[in-house]
Amino acid sequence: MSTTFQEQLEVMLKNHQAVESNPERKSLIQQSLERKEAITMKGGALVTWTAPESTGRSPKDTYIVKHDASADTIDWTSPNNIPLDPQTFDMVFEDALATLNKGKAYVTDRVIGADSRYALPVKTVTNKALSQVFIDNMFRPVPEDIQKSIFADRGFTLISVPDNKLDASKYEGRLRKMPDGTTSNMCVAIDFDRRVGVVFGSAYMGSMKKLMFTVMNYYLPFEGILPLHCSANEGEDGKSALLLGLSGTGKTTLSADPKRALLGDDEHGWSEDGIANFENGCYAKMIDIEEKNEPEIWKAVMHEDDPLNHGSIVENAMVYPNGEVDYFDDRYTPNSRSSYPLKYLSNIKPSSVSGHPTTILFLTADAYGVLPPISQLNRDQAMLWFLMGYTSKLAGTETGVTEPQATFSRFFGQPFMPGKPNVYAEQLGEKMEKHNTKVYLINTGWSGGKYGVGSRIKLKFTRAMVDAALNGELEKAEYVKDPIFHVNVPKSVSNVPDEMLIPKNTWADKADYDATAQKLAEKFSAQFDKAYGSHGLSEAIVKACPGK
Repeated sequence: MSTTFQEQLEVMLKNHQAVESNPERKSLIQQSLERKEAITMKGGALVTWTAPESTGRSPKDTYIVKHDASADTIDWTSPNNIPLDPQTFDMVFEDALATLNKGKAYVTDRVIGADSRYALPVKTVTNKALSQVFIDNMFRPVPEDIQKSIFADRGFTLISVPDNKLDASKYEGRLRKMPDGTTSNMCVAIDFDRRVGVVFGSAYMGSMKKLMFTVMNYYLPFEGILPLHCSANEGEDGKSALLLGLSGTGKTTLSADPKRALLGDDEHGWSEDGIANFENGCYAKMIDIEEKNEPEIWKAVMHEDDPLNHGSIVENAMVYPNGEVDYFDDRYTPNSRSSYPLKYLSNIKPSSVSGHPTTILFLTADAYGVLPPISQLNRDQAMLWFLMGYTSKLAGTETGVTEPQATFSRFFGQPFMPGKPNVYAEQLGEKMEKHNTKVYLINTGWSGGKYGVGSRIKLKFTRAMVDAALNGELEKAEYVKDPIFHVNVPKSVSNVPDEMLIPKNTWADKADYDATAQKLAEKFSAQFDKAYGSHGLSEAIVKACPGK
């Protein structure tokens, strides 16, 4: 193309009759209410609903533009990295500009990253005021010293037209074919090379957040910075910890420690200077939430304030005409969410940066009941479990699921980690070795038998094990090696019964334990071969895999 996307966008905005550039937060909230993009609920938070196809991300409509020059930096064997040809992206971009030109356009300048040495400038252009309230909640203000960022002159442009749809007839053979034979009218696409992303037709606000974090997760390793899908907190001693885990593993609950200040709950970078949160806020799941169990999230969303000051957004929850909400009603979707600024939480570190983590916790909820509740991982073991990103679904959560289902998501965030897997894994190994970071695997799942036979490990025991990992107790512990899962299990942990540390001890039927453990190990081995068999990983990492 003779002109860049950014130049085309600037020309369109310059000639646009109704552009608001970096409007005040109150104005965006007011306009989202006036334009009926949201209403207020009891307390003053905004509440909105999306079309049924936008109650979550749309992975099959999410693409990465494939350029010859950069194709070998992306792992196209990952099912989440779906290639899109540049010409199709050009068409989507042009349609997005034409759509923006038809009504009001809102432009904001923010950054991703609390460490200004690698904060990524992001210009977001959208035709929806509520989208910009979300961006204001989630992305960070531009720091005064942005010029020292490695990305100061390499910013990114995000265009979002969430409620509009593409003319599917133009994209036959270019975008996804739907089950009924028609072509999809949605497209979420990233062009890493030309530094532009487009959200077209996906009204789920998380599509914007996750697009930008995918961008960071791609760019940062080239700069020697490891991106991590994790929460982070810091103790009174100034020592930081990272918690990685998929949905249902207890990451949110365990991160909210009254003795430790939260840096962030979802995405961080680990550079030569330490760790830093990517974002300005949180995007929390709200289904089944209760004030007694999650008081911090509850207060952030449900506190009373003038609606123009509040700005927390509740997405796709059951709200009644009187403004009351029922978070237990999942008839519309079990993926109701809320977005709110970090400052609405009481125990945070406002700078969202800390030194090198002394401890990393990998969280898993093993419904097979065979993983130790806590184990220490050496460098090769840590790289292996980082690559695998294991947890399990429960029997009964889906039709026809009668026993636990192993789930693997590389780096505990597979859809958002587009680069080659060995790059992320090797950076983790190098950094944990250089900074003497201890890594522990915490099983928050079942003990005494699989789901339906055993019971969920009590939170008080999990918290005691987390405390032992964070306070250094486990560095002095004696360990035994688990023969099936190749992890190192402590013989004792303060305030935890010794017998529960070795899972087999808690099973009444020892033969059933052996069979179940072997079955899970075989699933690990099969998944490893499928995902990484062609990546030439070291023999030490291969040997750390259960079933090998």
